[in-house]
Amino acid sequence: MDKKTITASAEHIAACGLYCGACRKYLNGKCPGCRQNEKATWCKIRQCCIEKGHHSCADCNMNVKDCKIHNNVLGKIFAFLFNSDRAACIRYIQTNGYKAFAEEMTRRKAQTMRKR
Repeated sequence: MDKKTITASAEHIAACGLYCGACRKYLNGKCPGCRQNEKATWCKIRQCCIEKGHHSCADCNMNVKDCKIHNNVLGKIFAFLFNSDRAACIRYIQTNGYKAFAEEMTRRKAQTMRKR
């Protein structure tokens, strides 16, 4: 499969706030991204968003910092290993919208916002 280029699209935003559009696996055709990844049944965040009809946690009324599903063990390990702040991604989407987030992540060529 041909390597894709990073493009700004709200469709590339994962349920948890990561930007699949800048992920190496996605760009190399080895992952379909959060939305189309039927094998990702292990992801509780994705499952929760699907059940509630949300595009991502940004659409939820609960504060992402208080959500036990978003702040799970796997997410904490990912955050530590990759210096990732998925909650900051969700807050950015809530403040600026999906399109602006996709454009910002494309500009940064980043999958996530970094912890400060």
